[in-house]
Amino acid sequence: MIINWEAFLHVFIAALLGAAIVVTFYALGLRLLVRGGRPPLVAPVEFTDAITVLTDKQRRRAEKAAAKAAARNPLSEGQKRLALVGAYVCFGVCGAAVLGALLLILLNH
Repeated sequence: MIINWEAFLHVFIAALLGAAIVVTFYALGLRLLVRGGRPPLVAPVEFTDAITVLTDKQRRRAEKAAAKAAARNPLSEGQKRLALVGAYVCFGVCGAAVLGALLLILLNH
């Protein structure tokens, strides 16, 4: 059995760069989404094996804190809109990177 180390290195570098691109743009997209005034809030769900479950009082307190943070946003409406567009572009880059990798795998096998 002979290992093609050059091909292994190419795949390793491509995977490392792809992962770095997806993680970086996803984190940047989340950051811009929050700065744009649309933080990704997920309603708590009760699980049977959950360690802690948010009560209605805790949920209302978290929603109130999120509303206060959104009201303190120093950006103008135009800047918020630009941040949202930037967030969606970042998420688009993530999707394009994943689709490109899938196409590369499927078409070059």
